[in-house]
Amino acid sequence: MRLMLTLLLAGGWAQAATLDEIVAELRREVRDAEAMDLMRQVYANDRFFTFPRFEATARVLRENMTRLGLHNAEIVNAPADGVTQAGYWTMPLAWDVRSAKLEIAGGAVLADYGRVPASVCMWSGATGAEGLSAEVVYVRRGEAGRTDVRGKFALTEENPAGIKWLLVKGGAVGAINTFTENPRLEDGRQWINAWGDDGWAYTKRSTPLPCFSITPRETAQLQRLLAAGPVRVRATVDAKHYAGSYPYVTATLPGTTEEEVLTLGHTAEQGAHDNATGVSATIEALAALHRLIEAGRLPKPKRTIRVLSMGEMYGSLHYVASNPERVRRTVAALCLDTPAAAYELAGTEYSFYMNPHVAKDFTDALILKVAGSYLAKVRRPWHERDFATGTDTYMAEPMIGIPTVWAYSGSGVETHHNSEDTPDRVDARSLRDITIIGAAFLYYIANAGEEEAKWLAGLSETRGYVQILKAAEAGAGRIDYMLERESAAVRSVLRLVSGPRRDALGGVLEKAVGRLRAFAALQRERSGAGPALREQREAGGLIVKRKRMGSIPLDDLPHAEWEGHPSGAWASIPTHALYWCDGKRTLAEVARLTQLELGETDFDFVGYFRFLAKHGYVEMLKHAP
Repeated sequence: MRLMLTLLLAGGWAQAATLDEIVAELRREVRDAEAMDLMRQVYANDRFFTFPRFEATARVLRENMTRLGLHNAEIVNAPADGVTQAGYWTMPLAWDVRSAKLEIAGGAVLADYGRVPASVCMWSGATGAEGLSAEVVYVRRGEAGRTDVRGKFALTEENPAGIKWLLVKGGAVGAINTFTENPRLEDGRQWINAWGDDGWAYTKRSTPLPCFSITPRETAQLQRLLAAGPVRVRATVDAKHYAGSYPYVTATLPGTTEEEVLTLGHTAEQGAHDNATGVSATIEALAALHRLIEAGRLPKPKRTIRVLSMGEMYGSLHYVASNPERVRRTVAALCLDTPAAAYELAGTEYSFYMNPHVAKDFTDALILKVAGSYLAKVRRPWHERDFATGTDTYMAEPMIGIPTVWAYSGSGVETHHNSEDTPDRVDARSLRDITIIGAAFLYYIANAGEEEAKWLAGLSETRGYVQILKAAEAGAGRIDYMLERESAAVRSVLRLVSGPRRDALGGVLEKAVGRLRAFAALQRERSGAGPALREQREAGGLIVKRKRMGSIPLDDLPHAEWEGHPSGAWASIPTHALYWCDGKRTLAEVARLTQLELGETDFDFVGYFRFLAKHGYVEMLKHAP
């Protein structure tokens, strides 16, 4: 049954569509065949993962966005110079490779970029036209700093990107990766997409070391030869690093106000699941909404919906840094880092990752509501997950302030960052599911007014009771913390309403918060004290003042100077702690909140933040007791 919306004489809509009505319209409108076709177009270029190919992908996406009726489709050329920073993330140098081959001296070819692009590591150094011959040495897991690699190719048991600085320090002439996330893919090659000396990005200070990736079958062959005696290989890599651009593409589905809702998908990745599906799902979501609006089946939303197709982290960080006013007007975001595998395989269910606790928000409850409502109709399970670092959900952090939830699923047969991640493994039904869920989530927020805000507050209140109950299981000490966080989620709907109605809505929300407070009091009475959290000397007298948005990957600091501290690009505890630092809380309070969020830890908060302050990443202030 078509959505029944009554037009006012003035031409507006009598009321906004309900979530169920929006989902029903999208189920009729989403064109999974077109989404699959766009996925294949993205894969056709990005599987080669060079910067000229990324530029070709950007052109394809801009053409498709325009053809599908989206507005203001544009390519933005972020610098790829190995020097420029967005937040504390250093933009990588551009890279291109024309050919690359690795062969056993006088024997078999182990890797050939022309046949399988993942044969060569992204940002691999060149060898020169004459090639490079050297002996192979086996580097076992954890032994990179103790194995003699000087003048040799290091055959690495672990991902060589994590130990590159040790290989460079030891004088290796190249690396051969044998690591794979799925050894059962005997002819699959793990894509090595990080090759900086000090982290993910290949910066201007990085070393142009040649690097290849071989299959489990070839690994077994090479190990047999090594067991029999010395083995030499010959490598030829025709590649270059240069100052270029890291392009991303954006377009809009216009609303009636300047506020925006954002959806993100990652280009510049070699896989069909990861992440050509995420790119195509975000674009088809806006295309379907555009068709529904043009046909009069949905009203034009209050807020503009924007799609951003970009390199993970680097593209979104540049976007955020370049558009501060637009970012302030962006009320929510959805990140799709999303395989779309077969229904019949275990582990392919969608998982929905929440905002960090410092940014608890109504979007947490909404994405779960949309997922639950829709996936029940197609009889597919799904999961809720806590906030995870390492992707574009960092935008929820307080210095940026865009609440961001993340949809992800496994691929059944594990093909993550593997040459076996191909379009034939993508299930159109899964791609359709996540497109509909994403479109419904985006449109509901884009068109939300006061009544929708009240409904969203109700969702958040209901979720708050569940979260407080879970907190009570850990003892009374965690209940007050969760009450505060869930109260913030209820109040977060205020940003959807402006003007004189905002005060009226605030009164309604405080009643909901009062009910949560009463519920928490009941749980406190029946709960024990709960576990004590670890405290650290000096933390109470210190305050951390942040200088820039986002996490701190340390990619501009030589790895030898890290003093054993982790990169903030991926490590959970230091990143969560950083987001709690608001220039007012003491470090003791930051440590307490981090442990309430993640659990008890012996992490050295004082040592880590003193280290960051020493290198200028943060400012350490003294706090009067």
